[in-house]
Amino acid sequence: MIQKIVQSGDPLLRLTCKPVTQIDKKIKAIIKDLKDTLSVQIDPEGVGLAAPQIGKNLRIFVVGYKNLKRVVINPEIIKIEPRLSVSKDDIKKQSKKPEILEGCLSLPYYYGPLKREGLVKIKYLNEDGCEVVEEFKGFNAQIILHEIDHLNGILFIDHLLEQNKKLFKLSETDEWEEVEI
Repeated sequence: MIQKIVQSGDPLLRLTCKPVTQIDKKIKAIIKDLKDTLSVQIDPEGVGLAAPQIGKNLRIFVVGYKNLKRVVINPEIIKIEPRLSVSKDDIKKQSKKPEILEGCLSLPYYYGPLKREGLVKIKYLNEDGCEVVEEFKGFNAQIILHEIDHLNGILFIDHLLEQNKKLFKLSETDEWEEVEI
């Protein structure tokens, strides 16, 4: 069932989520709700959705971006590495992570140029309860890290503040305007 997305400012988004102890009918229903809710996010488009964003304080998220379709339960980060540059001109700048404009369905139409690591390896349970160890790179790593942040009560705007970056709002006329965080 499609759920209402919890908006920024709601204290639920700032809680550290509880681990899932058993994948039962209740958890399967939450997973279905996450998938259904994410599937209708067209304007703005969503690529991931975490349980706290639909009011559930559990360590679950779903991803639906191109060929990356996952249900992730109780993720643990095993390895994380900076994004490495690949062009010859960037070899000298390999310590710099490129910025990608990042947004969030809990803060629709707001985006910021965020730097995140380029590789993350996680261990998690899939919706069948099987343990999976998987590595994600580039934009896929950014999606996974964004959703794990939700499970830890962190929003992307927190990273923008840490990195001293600006927040922008996309207006109804597709104009970008800088806003205060």
